[in-house]
Amino acid sequence: MQQQTLGLTTLFVDEWLAVVDKPAGLMVHDSKLARGETDFAADRLREQFGKPIFLIHRLDRATSGCLLLAFDRETASALGKTLMSQDVDKEYLAVCRGWPQETFTIDHPLDGGPGKPEKKPAVTHFTRLATGELPVPSNGFETSRYALLRCELETGRFRQIRRHLKHAFHHMIGDTSHGDGRHNLQFRMRGVHRMLLHASRLSFTHPGSGERIAVAAPLDAEFRKAYGLFGWDEQTL
Repeated sequence: MQQQTLGLTTLFVDEWLAVVDKPAGLMVHDSKLARGETDFAADRLREQFGKPIFLIHRLDRATSGCLLLAFDRETASALGKTLMSQDVDKEYLAVCRGWPQETFTIDHPLDGGPGKPEKKPAVTHFTRLATGELPVPSNGFETSRYALLRCELETGRFRQIRRHLKHAFHHMIGDTSHGDGRHNLQFRMRGVHRMLLHASRLSFTHPGSGERIAVAAPLDAEFRKAYGLFGWDEQTL
């Protein structure tokens, strides 16, 4: 059952752990990328639950959706091992430029971000769920083409989905760091001002009960507005 508390929606919670729905635009924790910001999801969550929290993974500031955390070090350690063993399934929804193949995998090493030049293996699996067009000429065509993708991570590198889509020339819409500004502008002109990447589903084995936990985070209003531009059905995707 979802629960709204202090502005963050709780998708699952028990005495050991929780999954919350992080809104787009909110940084998870303080870092070199914070640039003087003082509002972080980690601080809100400590106040929200009234106890220490341990983040099991991260989401970029511009990404919304499922964020997993633990309430004690033992549970955090167990979940961390589960994550490393690739027993945590993470699915994302993204909107990109162009119409890629129906299914494809990008296997392209990535560095660790600023100050971490070493490249490590990075693999992302993509499924094209829907396509759409806007009546705007692009690259010699009469329309601009876009696609809705389901993205499944095999590894978890810095901005992996965003950078892999750039590598494939299917830039993510709304991505101001790795995207295509011309296409981003078309969406902003139509009222979509966020990066279109959403951590939609998360499943993992509970370290205490052994039960398989599966949660889903709903789309926010701006992401649904992007669906509306192309007549995509949120319920069937």
